[in-house]
Amino acid sequence: MAGTPAPAERLDPWRLAHDTAAEAGVSLRPLTTIQDAAHLRAILAATWGGQDLTPEYVPALALSGNVSWAAFDGDDAVGYVLGWAGVDDEGLHVHSHQLATLTSYRRRGVGAALKFAQRAQALDQGITVVRWTFDPMVTRNAIFNLNRLGTTADGFHRDFYGAMDDEMNRGERSDRLVTRWDLRREPGPRDLPASARRVAVPSDYQGLRAADAPRASAAREDVARGIEAALADGLVAAAFDAEASAYVFVTPAEAEAA
Repeated sequence: MAGTPAPAERLDPWRLAHDTAAEAGVSLRPLTTIQDAAHLRAILAATWGGQDLTPEYVPALALSGNVSWAAFDGDDAVGYVLGWAGVDDEGLHVHSHQLATLTSYRRRGVGAALKFAQRAQALDQGITVVRWTFDPMVTRNAIFNLNRLGTTADGFHRDFYGAMDDEMNRGERSDRLVTRWDLRREPGPRDLPASARRVAVPSDYQGLRAADAPRASAAREDVARGIEAALADGLVAAAFDAEASAYVFVTPAEAEAA
């Protein structure tokens, strides 16, 4: 099957994580103590503004087998990923709640290294699926999730979190795509047919929102309707066409084979 090499050909998940981190100029460390919480909280505040995390969540998550990971440049934490085990109709999975890197460390592979660490840890625990949500209007996240990691998006919720008060999301309807990452597949993009259905998204939604809020709201509604229609027809988002700024929807079987 395309995209799923024989076991002997697969890269060691931990080697992939640590090699990716080294290429990004960082190292990976687990966050397990109350003292470690300070690293996570500082990055959270710098990323979202107006959000915080109760420190005891970090050791509590670690004790329950849900270790958070951070990327360090020397002694300075510059990114983290946090999640926990969840259950849905498919069974056990990891719900990845937050991934964040400091602005100056983005586009270097730090986020990918953190997600690869989360993947390696899940596979060690016998878990083969990770799920999370993201705003479909943020194209950089779509490119990272669907193309860099090789996820699919098979669910959508309007205003999933309700009104959010952090600086990034304040005043926005919190629509969210639901991502499914099959950890048995080697990370990476899919080769998909040109005839696949596409749902276009403004390439710079944040800029549009700042310049013309009503147009931005209308665009969000158009994207929501397009995604809902594609999902209702049994399709999943399996790639993001960066040149056209559009989600690429195919059947689950086509996504599996690509």
